[in-house]
Amino acid sequence: MARALDVPLEYVRLGLRFDRLESGFVDAYTGDKRIRAAVEDESAPTPQGLRDQARALLGELASSDLPADRAGFLRGQLTGLECTARKMADEPVPFLDEVRSYFQVDLTLGDPAAYAAAHAELDTLLPGSGPLADRYAAHRRREECPPERLAEAVHALSSALRDRVRADYGLPEVETVRYEVVTDQPWSGFNYYEGDYRSRVAINADLPHRLGQLPHLVAHEAYPGHHTEHCRKELGLVERGSRLEHTVFLVNTPECLMAEGLADLGVQAAIGEGWGPWAAEVLGDLGLHFDGHLAERVAAAAAPLNRVRQDAAVLLHDRGAPADEVAAFIQRWSLVSAERARQQLRFLTHPLWRAYTTTYVEGFDLLSRWLDARPADQPVADRFVRLLDEPLTPAAVAGELRAG
Repeated sequence: MARALDVPLEYVRLGLRFDRLESGFVDAYTGDKRIRAAVEDESAPTPQGLRDQARALLGELASSDLPADRAGFLRGQLTGLECTARKMADEPVPFLDEVRSYFQVDLTLGDPAAYAAAHAELDTLLPGSGPLADRYAAHRRREECPPERLAEAVHALSSALRDRVRADYGLPEVETVRYEVVTDQPWSGFNYYEGDYRSRVAINADLPHRLGQLPHLVAHEAYPGHHTEHCRKELGLVERGSRLEHTVFLVNTPECLMAEGLADLGVQAAIGEGWGPWAAEVLGDLGLHFDGHLAERVAAAAAPLNRVRQDAAVLLHDRGAPADEVAAFIQRWSLVSAERARQQLRFLTHPLWRAYTTTYVEGFDLLSRWLDARPADQPVADRFVRLLDEPLTPAAVAGELRAG
């Protein structure tokens, strides 16, 4: 009798092979170094070969004896990898199908009426003369953190959030995050999880960082976002549960939508209502001052505009709109400068990241609805901790919402 294939191990190997074709495809690997070394010693992979391997593993899942949640997680991941391999092989894959294969969501364009309503709310919160975009820009400039104080501000917020997360969720005693400032990147911040409960968080100095936005950045990348999730899954799923598949984190797979959605909910999960005044107090101790109440209200009013960047991706890659037209669309509805619109366009046209905006938009929307649907007597932390600990997928979360 043929020996059953170890699907989780073969999935890890397959993911590591993708990184040989696209450096950065493996966002984090914390597994046995010998597995990675063996993959590096293999002959160079081809997109077609990786596509066929993904399909074969999907077929093996049907006859595996893996628990349902484990099989569901791997099925979603392998479906994303199969699509990536087809893209790498220059097979035609419509953009909406690409996003569905990666992230288990169906995209629709946002409602301009919702964007206009957000503009109206911002217009009320930011009174004065001149166009709203100018007043919004002025508000953001007033909140900018002096570049030379950025590291200090980040460390203060990180320490305060870490205390909250340790109390509410728990963290391994030895966990640590170190921060560094970088330039020439298409993102504002990035978590590099190094394993053994250690993260390196890079912050892009090319973009201005606002005092009212820094709590979200630190919560997203560290506490209780990416770093916290990696730590708790390494301890629980990998070390205690021996789930090898969670030793590798792969771009453009369903786990990305879950990770970005939970990270964008970080401030809500750690602080909740009143996060603005809370952050103003933390930063005020450093002599960095901003109106926390206004920052919180402006952030809530502007939240519907987050969907504009996903619309831009759909217009660009599905509707065939010219780049200049898409940049103008971003500038108009997101109330950003032409330069910032071009920066967003850079992310949307990057070969590896072009679909990734969906993880933030749909991830936040899906997990916000799921968090809000908790029983009335259930604390936010009791619901949110499932995102940190369990191998949930977008499809599973959507199923729970449908089931009520």
